[in-house]
Amino acid sequence: MPEPTKKDETENESAPPPPEQTTPQEGGNEKGKDEDDTSVSTPPADGMSKPAERKDSVWSLGEGAPEESEKRDDSQRSTLFVEKPQSGTVSVGGNITFIAKVEAKDLLRKPNVKWFKGKWMDLASKAGKHLQLKESFERHTKIHTFEMHIIKAKENYAGNYRCEVSYKDKFDSCSFDLEVTESSQAAQSIDIRSAFKRSGEGQEDAGELDFSGLLKRREVKQQEEEPEVDVWDLLKNANPSEYEKIAFQYGITDLRGMLKRLKRMRREVKKSAAFAKGLDPAYQVDKGGKVRFMVELADPTVELKWYKNGQEIRPSAKYIFEHKGNQRILFINNCSMTDDARYYVTAGDEKCSTELFVRDPPILVTKGLEDTNTYVGERVELSCEVSEDDANVKWFRNGVELTNDPKSRYRIKVEGKKHTLIIEEAAKNDTATYSVMTTGGQSEAKLAVDLRPLKISLALEDQTVRLGQEIHLKCEISENVEGKWYKNGQLIEASDRVKLYHKGRIHRFVIPVSAVDDEGEYMFVPDAYDINIPCKVHIVDPPKLHLDGLGENNTVTVVAGSKLRLEIPITGEPTPKVVWSRGDKGITDSGRIRAETYPDSSCLVIDTAEREDSGPFRITLKNEAGEDTALINIKVVDVPDPPQAPNVTEVGEDWCIMTWEPPANDGGSPILGYFIERKKKQSSRWMRLNFELCKETTFEPKKMIEGVAYEVRVFAVNAIGMSKPSMPSKSFVPLAVTSPPTLLAVDGVTDTSVTMKWRPPDQIGAAGLDGYVVEYCFEGTDEWIVANPELTDKTKFTINGLPTGSKILVRVKAVNAAGESEPRYHPQPILVKEVIEPPKIRLPRHLKQTYTRRVGETVNLVIPFQGRPRAKVSWQKNGSPIDKNEINIRNTENDTIIFIRKAERGHSGEYDMTVEVENLVDKATIDIQIVDRPGPPEIVTIEDVWGENVNLSWKPPKDDGNAAITGYTIQKADKKSMEWFTVIEHYHRTSATINELIIGNEYYFRVFAENMCGLSEDATMTKESALIAKDGKVYKYPVYDDFDFSERPLFTQPLVNTFAIAGYNATLNCSVRGNPKPKITWMKNKVLIMNDPRYRMFSNQGVCTLEIRKPSPYDGGTYSCRAVNELGEAEVDCKLEVKVIYHGVINPGEPICLAGNNQVYNARTPLDIPFHSLPLFPHANAFSACKVCIYFLF
Repeated sequence: MPEPTKKDETENESAPPPPEQTTPQEGGNEKGKDEDDTSVSTPPADGMSKPAERKDSVWSLGEGAPEESEKRDDSQRSTLFVEKPQSGTVSVGGNITFIAKVEAKDLLRKPNVKWFKGKWMDLASKAGKHLQLKESFERHTKIHTFEMHIIKAKENYAGNYRCEVSYKDKFDSCSFDLEVTESSQAAQSIDIRSAFKRSGEGQEDAGELDFSGLLKRREVKQQEEEPEVDVWDLLKNANPSEYEKIAFQYGITDLRGMLKRLKRMRREVKKSAAFAKGLDPAYQVDKGGKVRFMVELADPTVELKWYKNGQEIRPSAKYIFEHKGNQRILFINNCSMTDDARYYVTAGDEKCSTELFVRDPPILVTKGLEDTNTYVGERVELSCEVSEDDANVKWFRNGVELTNDPKSRYRIKVEGKKHTLIIEEAAKNDTATYSVMTTGGQSEAKLAVDLRPLKISLALEDQTVRLGQEIHLKCEISENVEGKWYKNGQLIEASDRVKLYHKGRIHRFVIPVSAVDDEGEYMFVPDAYDINIPCKVHIVDPPKLHLDGLGENNTVTVVAGSKLRLEIPITGEPTPKVVWSRGDKGITDSGRIRAETYPDSSCLVIDTAEREDSGPFRITLKNEAGEDTALINIKVVDVPDPPQAPNVTEVGEDWCIMTWEPPANDGGSPILGYFIERKKKQSSRWMRLNFELCKETTFEPKKMIEGVAYEVRVFAVNAIGMSKPSMPSKSFVPLAVTSPPTLLAVDGVTDTSVTMKWRPPDQIGAAGLDGYVVEYCFEGTDEWIVANPELTDKTKFTINGLPTGSKILVRVKAVNAAGESEPRYHPQPILVKEVIEPPKIRLPRHLKQTYTRRVGETVNLVIPFQGRPRAKVSWQKNGSPIDKNEINIRNTENDTIIFIRKAERGHSGEYDMTVEVENLVDKATIDIQIVDRPGPPEIVTIEDVWGENVNLSWKPPKDDGNAAITGYTIQKADKKSMEWFTVIEHYHRTSATINELIIGNEYYFRVFAENMCGLSEDATMTKESALIAKDGKVYKYPVYDDFDFSERPLFTQPLVNTFAIAGYNATLNCSVRGNPKPKITWMKNKVLIMNDPRYRMFSNQGVCTLEIRKPSPYDGGTYSCRAVNELGEAEVDCKLEVKVIYHGVINPGEPICLAGNNQVYNARTPLDIPFHSLPLFPHANAFSACKVCIYFLF
């Protein structure tokens, strides 16, 4: 048993990681990304499941550091697998699948899954013909399924595998073993140096071992018998600049992986407390040999465990443990490729690791290849024998490797130790040097392929073929060789038209349908022979006219005035003679109508075609093979004649309707349609009205300007073109009647007349408005009577002479140059009877409160009212008749005006207005206040002087100007200059302290009173002056008691009874004071108002406001405002009446129906029912359904 080769350094680690929890470092698999083979491990003899082992020599040596991957914290683990891959066993050449499942219920996206072999080799880059990774997702169960398929397993695929799944901060890992049943023959492998040499990337077997390079090196070693060289020692002791030279010399392609291991071996050996002597960095042993691992412990009582690729090793027939004092020894018997792995031993919390490399013995060539000579087409077999059955052998042709591809003409046959290269039909280019290589040797031989003598068994024959028939050339030679066909010296390639056949010694050339160009000299030349077989092919064809491009009945249409060049294709072999004729007269090759003949066609040319050229033309072809003739009809067409002038039959606001007749001559082509144009009469610019042909002879132009004169014309269009325009139509002007009058209503009714009023039409148009026609008819008849024989331009008209008590219907029409408009009807019959309208004063809103004006301003108040007939208006001031010399009063039927040219304070007071209609009365009161500037305060006194301060007091003025005093203005003046300066403005109290006076000066003071009109004209000045004494005078401060500002609530401005209009916002205002600030609440009919969106309450600087949004009659009632603080409470109230303007009542005297009342009221008697509570039905059909009908006078 050979002793293993040892390395120089040891590796001690602080603590061994638990098995099955090592993870690869990212980016640790850069080499061999397209390799397909995997490393394997052999199960122990007792059948126990062994942990998988790392195989560095097949699937890549990654750059990841296993030490870092072993340190992953268990805290990062979380259970993600719902089904883990299980260990399995497969025989060599069989297939096996490993399945892992992950539940996606709590995952927002697909987890990341990686498959590893050993510690760090990521299998994602090894997918190929031997390894496939698949994944799927089941939506119903929300399970991700990940599969790893190993196809045609090899013995070295066995080993430990690991599946890792990660999602964000979650991680889970699972290890499993693959056991491959070992065959009776030794598995092929290579030594440690060959583990780093790979074949080219991108090929099907990328990553397979480079046998050719390996065998060449081994052959040299066998021939030169050089001693075995340890590459580890060479690299460890070499200068870094020599690394690439050593790698090239010993066939190492994965230099980076080799150097990474070397770097790890060069680490500084840490002093270990547990191990007196550790493992060597690496061991090397031949396949089938025995290896011995030995460590020496500092403390023999420490528990020791051995691990292989993270899996604990148990004693067995393969693994034998020995104890010799402090030495602990592990023997591994019968080493196989599965034992190539990383081993480490743990003693307590410390770890010592090493690498074991297993070498495979070389395959030798026991019987070499032999030189062979043969003829073209013969079967060739090149055979050799190797030292082992089913060994991996590579074949080469002139140094180029041959593969056993089904599409290749080379077939490789393996029968135990015998390997044969078979060429079924040898070709001359198969002459070459063929070689075979194994891991332990090579052999080569030369193959020579020669040609046999060629004989012509059947030569080609000359042929005469009619055009369109098959051309079939056939020859036979003595050898089964390829050949080429030539026509007139040009190589012929097979195509859809030309068929080339080769079967055995017979060669055939076939053209199913011959053409004229197929005539010529043909020749067949066999490949590799200087012989040719010639023949001639002659094509004949009768003349023929090709008229497929002509129309029906061979008709050709040409536009008059254009040139016709009619080309007729002709065929025939030899070229036929062409004759053109028209009737009995032949056509020469010159003139306006002439014939031109060419080898493959004949042309009939007509320069400037005329309508007389229409008719049949005959063409005749003749040659020695036959004759062909045909008649060709020439048809000359032209644009149509213009239509007649169109007629305008109807005119509208912006449109008209026009008609016309088709043209007398359509130009030889049917009329396709018409184009229409229009223009203003005074313009010369025509405008196209339709861009698509009009198929009819009627058209409706639109979008014309009303009141402008227009003309229209028409173009006829056929397939040739457009005719000249027709003559213009007679001019016409688009006009339109107006729209009906608007807002027709009754303005007044007497016993014999009805007065109607209306508004002008919304749309009048360019024709203008000449006037109105008023018509009426009695109810129950259809005879309309014109009330005004002559048009009226007013919007108001009185129909006289009507019988009292009759009912009439009224309509009004607007009239202009285009005629009468649609009538506007009054919706209901009108009763001819004078109606009493109760008086009603419509007091403007601003007069419902006190009307204030300054002295000297003009007072001009207009108060509208209602009431018929003959309403009487009277005025009083403060209960007494008004003096008309001072106040002007003017009354009309609908309003009254009170006018004061220059107001004086004596004009202030309450003015009462009364409107009477017979025994019906309505009253209103207007409060007029004329204000002026106030008088000066009464007496201003200096109460005290101290320091730089003066205290003043005064009394309010006797005359406040008929308005409240709003403040005071205080001024000061130095006694020396007597120039006045304002000290305080808008001061509300009657005492004030003046500060910051100049010591030593003597001051006078004066005070102005102020109201809404401004400052008083005069001011009251202090009689005495105030001297500001200099320093030295001791001022005695007066003692003041603290002023008590507490006050119970007090309304300074109460609520006022108010009228509101339904649908318009109304406000109630009052002002209150009190300290502490009182709490304000509003009530309606003694019910507290809270959280009602119809009301908004404001309080600002003591002014309280209640806003009622769009009140209705139901919002009328008594409103109260209550202020409460800790000293007491106060309350004010007012009445709010909401009035409704019933716009539905149009005519005075129209019936208003009350529902739910059994009493009939007199039309002229005032009702006790409040006006706002009456449900109104201003429609005629409601009259019959009500029990009570009254008339309201508006």
